[in-house]
Amino acid sequence: MNPVRKRRLIVVSLIMLAVGVAAALTVFALQQNMTYLYSPSEVEAGHAPMHARFRLGGVVKEGSIHRVPGTLTTDFTVTDRFHDMRVQYTGILPDLFREGQSVITTGRMQNGQFNASEVLAKHDETYMPKEVADAIAKAKAAGRAGTRDRGPGTGTGVANSHGSDGSEQ
Repeated sequence: MNPVRKRRLIVVSLIMLAVGVAAALTVFALQQNMTYLYSPSEVEAGHAPMHARFRLGGVVKEGSIHRVPGTLTTDFTVTDRFHDMRVQYTGILPDLFREGQSVITTGRMQNGQFNASEVLAKHDETYMPKEVADAIAKAKAAGRAGTRDRGPGTGTGVANSHGSDGSEQ
């Protein structure tokens, strides 16, 4: 093999190695930043990562909201009508947050309780995440769902960054 061909082979090999390392780092970074949505039943079944960040979706159980006086800490229960999951959140809750409404919380499990770092309230009267709607549909079929639950709809999503007048908060 002549020196020019050998040099080209080394350069091409180094470029391929660099591309491979960059691709591996990109995939690793994307996996670390993904947060999947789980229902309380899936969390109870052990499908959710116990020490990683994930999303918990469901309905705020009626009569479960407890606000700690003098703080921004709120405890509430998210349910899919099969299992309940206690959630603790410190911060300002969205305007649409209330009992019987769909929520998606982002956080981690700590000591058997979900500690939320973000709470998203459903944005309109008809939207519900597909996973949550499926879990509630199963509960309705089993006769366990409340009367205020709504099935899947045609809404556009959840939001927590816009006020009730549509302005940015």
